[in-house]
Amino acid sequence: MSSTVIIGAQWGDEGKGKIIDIFAQEADIIVRYQGGNNAGHTIVIDEKEFILHLIPSGILREDKVCVIGHGVVLNPEAFLRELEYLKVNGVNVSGRVYISEMTHLIMPYHLYIDSASEKEYKIGTTMRGVGPAYEDKIGRHGIRAIDLLNMDMFKEKLKRNLKMKSHVLGNMFDYDQILEEYLMFGEILKEYIKDTTLFLSESLKNGKKLLFEGAQGTLLDIDYGTYPFVTSSNASVGGVCTGTGIPPNKIDKIIGITKAYSTRVGEGPFPTELHGEFGEEVRKKGNEYGATTGRPRRCGWFDAVALRYSARVNGFDSLVITKLDVLSHLETIKIGVGYKYKGQILNEFSHDLNVLNGCEPVYEELPGWMQDISGVRSFDEFPQQAKDYLKRLSDLTETKIDLVSVGAERTQTVWM
Repeated sequence: MSSTVIIGAQWGDEGKGKIIDIFAQEADIIVRYQGGNNAGHTIVIDEKEFILHLIPSGILREDKVCVIGHGVVLNPEAFLRELEYLKVNGVNVSGRVYISEMTHLIMPYHLYIDSASEKEYKIGTTMRGVGPAYEDKIGRHGIRAIDLLNMDMFKEKLKRNLKMKSHVLGNMFDYDQILEEYLMFGEILKEYIKDTTLFLSESLKNGKKLLFEGAQGTLLDIDYGTYPFVTSSNASVGGVCTGTGIPPNKIDKIIGITKAYSTRVGEGPFPTELHGEFGEEVRKKGNEYGATTGRPRRCGWFDAVALRYSARVNGFDSLVITKLDVLSHLETIKIGVGYKYKGQILNEFSHDLNVLNGCEPVYEELPGWMQDISGVRSFDEFPQQAKDYLKRLSDLTETKIDLVSVGAERTQTVWM
């Protein structure tokens, strides 16, 4: 496949970092198409953990080029900190990372506005300034990476934005101080800033294989997610084209990633959520804490209704199931197959928050396998109950399963 897309099929945190790292082995260029440093991708290599927030996970493969597309909003300080983190950990980044010249920048005032907004609206944002940066982009007030290469333009936009936001910010932010800081950023970042739409187009013409990685997940998509408890960008497949400049007819395969159960960080509806000691037990066994904030994730049973919806709007060609090993201690495992609301059974995902918050999940129960599967490396080695569980997930989501992860390490992977 010359162009493959990997998309979170739930509320994010599905284990995309590891899976992108695996698929990156066969790719030439790995492209991040949306989000900001509000996302975290975790990769474990020989028991060493890497956590990335902006730079695509493919950077850990020595011969790969990584691109940050213009669908991303970039905090220059966070980007430089991540570069240094990789260098300190022995990863060569020289000539391997590009930033789209059209990428919008997160400015210091965006972080303040994000924090103030969260206090009022309680969405569950990471308060990294991502939402306000996208607001400025859509409002046509944004500052882009290319503006760092033209300081006259940067100065004009910064002055205008501080004036326009003065009713909110007052005199909190000093123009000269921000200008000095971003002058420094511009000097450092100019070697990374590139017309990546042209670069990617020419790469495809030259037979290069592209892998596109998203942040968050479909149920957090600004349009398709549980609005307003969503992220501020298109985490679903449409974000690939708008966020990178690649046309739809150049995409060959779309892969969805889902855990063998469900998790969610932050506020918003979660029909199959587990509460009490059992939910805490799953959280501990799955190490369900946010890579970006450390916040404990809400845990629940697999929601086939939500996953079938996610598969439909993205057009998944296949699924990757992660963290199957986390369920190995359970005698029985539940799957959410419908929602009961006001006496009616709903088989399709609802966009009405009153329905999602007020429904009761309808469950199927399957027997668990009650044995360690972290050492399994082929489908035939799985206990029959695990095979049955995977088949049922495939049937309910109407999507075949290509890959199953049974642990954090690269090697703990089973191709179907």
